[in-house]
Amino acid sequence: MAETIAFEDFLRVDIRVGTIVDATPFPEARKPAYKLQIDFGPEIGIRRSSVQITVHYKPDQLIGRQVCAVVNFPPRQIGPFISDVLTLGLPDEDGAVVLIRPDFHLPNGGRLF
Repeated sequence: MAETIAFEDFLRVDIRVGTIVDATPFPEARKPAYKLQIDFGPEIGIRRSSVQITVHYKPDQLIGRQVCAVVNFPPRQIGPFISDVLTLGLPDEDGAVVLIRPDFHLPNGGRLF
């Protein structure tokens, strides 16, 4: 378990819901990955993310799927790709990533609280 933090620290992490509008293989990545474009609505726009989710997902299955992501981390260089957001997931029993998503369709850009 991570160290205890103040509620104010949690509020500083901006987690939003967005809809995947494009998903392509990322062959230049060290580990198997996809490049995603995620629409977070008019306030944030479309952001990019590199995700290691190839065990459970194919690119064509991802289009239109809503996901949760941290949108206020600084961009990160991953090989030749700039990842703007951290798409959130949890490990299955073998450690492969399973995406976090809402149970119902939500407006893009909605903030987790």
